[in-house]
Amino acid sequence: MATLRTPPRPPGDPGATGTDATGTDATGTDVTGTGVARVGAGQPARAGRQAQAVRAATGARHLLRRLEPRLGRPERVTELRFSGAGLVIALFFLTTSLLPSLLPRDAVVQGVISGVSLLVGYGIGAGGAALYRFLHFPEVPRTVRSVLLTLTVGVVLVLAVLAVWKQVGWQNDLRRLYGMEPIGPGGWPLILAVTVLVTAAGLVLARFTRMAFHRLRGFLGRRLSRELSGLLGGVVVLVVAWALFTGVLVNGFFAGANALSAPADSTISPGSSAPTSELRSGGPGSLVDWDELGMEGRSFVSGGPTVEEIDAVSGGGALQPVRVYVGLRSADTVEERARLVVEELKRTGGFDRKVLVVATTTGTGYLDRNGTDPLEFMWNGDTAIAGVQYSYLPSWISLLADQEAVAETSRAVFDAVQAYWTTLPENDRPRLYLYGLSLGSYGVESLLGSINMINEPIDGALLVGPPFVNPVHDQLVANRDPGSPAWLPIVGEGRTVRFTAEQNGLERSDAAWGPTRIVYLQHASDPVVFFNQDLAFSPPEWLEDGQRGPDVSSQMGWFPLVTMVQVLLDLPGAGTVPMGYGHLYSATANMTAWAAITEPPSWSDERARALSAVLEARPHPYSKVHPLPAAGN
Repeated sequence: MATLRTPPRPPGDPGATGTDATGTDATGTDVTGTGVARVGAGQPARAGRQAQAVRAATGARHLLRRLEPRLGRPERVTELRFSGAGLVIALFFLTTSLLPSLLPRDAVVQGVISGVSLLVGYGIGAGGAALYRFLHFPEVPRTVRSVLLTLTVGVVLVLAVLAVWKQVGWQNDLRRLYGMEPIGPGGWPLILAVTVLVTAAGLVLARFTRMAFHRLRGFLGRRLSRELSGLLGGVVVLVVAWALFTGVLVNGFFAGANALSAPADSTISPGSSAPTSELRSGGPGSLVDWDELGMEGRSFVSGGPTVEEIDAVSGGGALQPVRVYVGLRSADTVEERARLVVEELKRTGGFDRKVLVVATTTGTGYLDRNGTDPLEFMWNGDTAIAGVQYSYLPSWISLLADQEAVAETSRAVFDAVQAYWTTLPENDRPRLYLYGLSLGSYGVESLLGSINMINEPIDGALLVGPPFVNPVHDQLVANRDPGSPAWLPIVGEGRTVRFTAEQNGLERSDAAWGPTRIVYLQHASDPVVFFNQDLAFSPPEWLEDGQRGPDVSSQMGWFPLVTMVQVLLDLPGAGTVPMGYGHLYSATANMTAWAAITEPPSWSDERARALSAVLEARPHPYSKVHPLPAAGN
């Protein structure tokens, strides 16, 4: 039987040895020693993709290595070398800074909060690691340290990614609660830019401070032990830094703010004009000049409801309300300004009205129309309201700088007014009330315990948005009746003092309200009321279960130091939110409080609804959104 034979191949043909043109045998094994295996059909494209993937992975590793922060102690202030522990804690603090607080935030405020939180976290981590080394604690084994670090970094990174992902949603939940337009993720570039700027500035300052410490410690170390020189060096640096901050920076800030604010006090607000009535300070026959009333004083005496507007609500018979005001430039001393107030009240017939209100202004001399106008409407214009300016500074600055000035002015003006008021026949003198918004309420509190108040008690007081510096307010909240919330407490069964908010809370007590009625009007979302330095290290009662107000985000939590920073930076924006939230108190809420305090004649729910509709339809200079519903709706 014949057999088929493969014809012999010519010498040099690769197939002669059972290999193909690639130098591999039938199984794909390299027989040439070149290390190149046979590539069959479709394999060249797959090999190319694998090579590209390897090159991409290698490039990514190189990029990550370049982006990976260098760890260790920097030798120069601007060197990009960081503490590993500091970076981990900083990232965690950054994560918590994205949680919502009392007020909605714009991108700049969020960037500042995140930058400050990063600095605080980095300082804690880096300082803790340095202290650990300084005290010569035993080092953690490398394997254990590596495992712990990997787990910690992983958890923190996951939390950070989730927080970044949810930050816009958290802010929009709060904005919907306030009736504000939602935002999108377009603010993140600005957030990142501000965060980096704040962090970089703070880090450079901290490194300068540390450099000063090391040089001082080195100098002391030539004469003292290492531990003692380090302790003394740290104390000296801290004392000098604190002295510079409180003595130079703070005082310089207040002086600069005052210098910038004083010229603005000379401007005239749109709509303000010199009064033509003798019943207004700055008008004909007035003892104070129109030009010396200050910007807010001029707005006050030229504003308020007209007789025609009051008649339209009451049905007729209205008087023109008396408005008395003395500016900071009207006299050189507090006593002279107080005397001018009394003389102006005599001249205008203020002591002949049914209701007399001694109003303590805010820092710039501002008196809120939402707090003054409702009273004039309710009493058909048979009222007199007197105020005195004590500062040029905006309220959020004067809150820190002018506490002594507001207390001194309040006492001088009240003592002067009350001294004359007590000489009038008891049955033929006006009811005497006190009013104060924000820092003005601090001035009112400075009067509530005076001996003159005990001998000749007032008829009542309205304190709106009491700031965190108010000692009486804090004491009342601390001693509230069991079961009442911290944001809206009941005190002494409501027999003298009662708390309320936008939703009327004055009827929560069954006890009889005494002849002297004091009301605190406050929002749970007002950082001016609820900021406290204790937020740094202890959670507030108003965030506990059952204590949270209706206008506080359910997502807001407490974290050491960060929550204090958040609420602190809420302060400047407390007057930029919709009316009825933050530090903006609606005319209806003020009207309801005044009605309970003064009990105007023939007052009814129907009159309250009608007046509320009129008050809320008027534009407010600080309101940014729709008016609130009328009372009773």
